[in-house]
Amino acid sequence: MKKSVFYHAGCPVCVTAEQEILSLMDNSNLEIVNLGEAKDRLAEAEKAGLKSVPALVTPTGNILHINFGAALSDLK
Repeated sequence: MKKSVFYHAGCPVCVTAEQEILSLMDNSNLEIVNLGEAKDRLAEAEKAGLKSVPALVTPTGNILHINFGAALSDLK
C-alpha cells in the first residue's frame, strides 16, 4: 500500500499541522518530510504539485494544502 506524504518546512504552522495529522492518521501509512531539512526532496514535492506547505499528498495523488506556512518557492 502506498503511503500518504506530509510535507512541511518546520515552521510553527507546519509543526502544529504535523501534530494534528499524526493524531488523525495511522503512522504506518504516513511519511513525514521536512523540506527545510530535506531540500533534496523539493523537486519531488514540486512534481507532486505542491504550491505551499504544510500539505498532505494522498496515495491517489490528491494534494491537501493545510493552512499556510510557506510557499514552496520560498524553500529553494
